[in-house]
Amino acid sequence: MTQDIIERPRRTNNPQAMRTRILDVAADLFQRNGYNATSVHDVVRGAATTGGALHHHFATKKTLGLAVIAERVAKEVDETAIQPIMTATSAAAGIHTVFNGVADTLERNRAVSGCPLNNLALELSLADTDFREAVNTVFDRWRSALSLRLRADRPDLDASRAHDLATLVVASYSGAMAMAKASQSAEPLRACAKQLETLLGS
Repeated sequence: MTQDIIERPRRTNNPQAMRTRILDVAADLFQRNGYNATSVHDVVRGAATTGGALHHHFATKKTLGLAVIAERVAKEVDETAIQPIMTATSAAAGIHTVFNGVADTLERNRAVSGCPLNNLALELSLADTDFREAVNTVFDRWRSALSLRLRADRPDLDASRAHDLATLVVASYSGAMAMAKASQSAEPLRACAKQLETLLGS
């Protein structure tokens, strides 16, 4: 007599996929609701996981927040604000693409939730040294990349002048995003893009 063997579905265990999902959910919740207003339970529920699984990857909410800045916010800044300028025909052309491209997206979405880096900087930098350093690291990398691109376009620029111009670009983007969030309008981004193009083209 042969006995049929019924194979049960194997339980899959993919820690890296779980960690990725937790980061994605946390980044979205921090952007929509803010870090302080988001509880660990909110993240657990959104990621469809357990508290134990979350704490296996992130011992504390702060650890999770720092990981979101380093692995999600920094990546978004790189993809949205740095690489398009680094690969454009000129810094001015790249700035036009970045500012107006973000403005187009905001208008399509019909909602402005703000820049993730800005939001966390304003909420957390004064309250916690580790968060301040994490946010500032992203800003510094952004400015350094822009400074290099500006000097590539304009060999006559010394390092100090290029750094100052890069600071102006980053501050314009951050300020325009804050104004866009307050007004729920992409107009500040388009206005800043126009003026920066004129300045950098002169």
